[in-house]
Amino acid sequence: MGRPKALLPIGPTTFVGRIAESMRLGLLTDIIVVTAPALAAGVQTAVSSGALPVPRVMVNPAPERGQLSSLLVGLDAAEASGAHGVVMCPVDVPLFAPATVAALISASQRPDIVIARPVWKGRHGHPVLFMRSVFNDLRQAPPDAGARAVVRAHAANVTDIEIDDPGAFVDVDTSAEYDALVEHTAGSSETPER
Repeated sequence: MGRPKALLPIGPTTFVGRIAESMRLGLLTDIIVVTAPALAAGVQTAVSSGALPVPRVMVNPAPERGQLSSLLVGLDAAEASGAHGVVMCPVDVPLFAPATVAALISASQRPDIVIARPVWKGRHGHPVLFMRSVFNDLRQAPPDAGARAVVRAHAANVTDIEIDDPGAFVDVDTSAEYDALVEHTAGSSETPER
């Protein structure tokens, strides 16, 4: 992208601000945002507006090690707080609805849940729920494969949660995708399909 995705504007907020708000409205009580050191101040500002609870901003001292390294920073903080599971979303999937988060939290109450992910029209999206039973597997995952390796290793124990939320499947990786997203969201309340 050539610029930090977390702080890209989307409507009246930023990618990270929108994700934090969706997590809050989805009834998560402890929200942890992991960022690179250079972005920490901007991310803190972006997530501090809106309703309580205000997310905790954690710094990944080595973001160059990839997405998994950020997940592990957040995982350690969540586990230290006594979390039984984590709902994880990369910053480039900012459009998921709070109802998707609520569906994952509801699924986490079932004793058979290990990993849960949203599914829509046969596609897997974000955010993804990982229960405590796979925390060590996440810590042992190959950095280049990340959390996907854990999902694949536990394929028989992954629960797909059917949702009606196209935003959980919109991944913004390029400037062209971002421009299309901004254009679409400026003129519509619907989420663009990809």
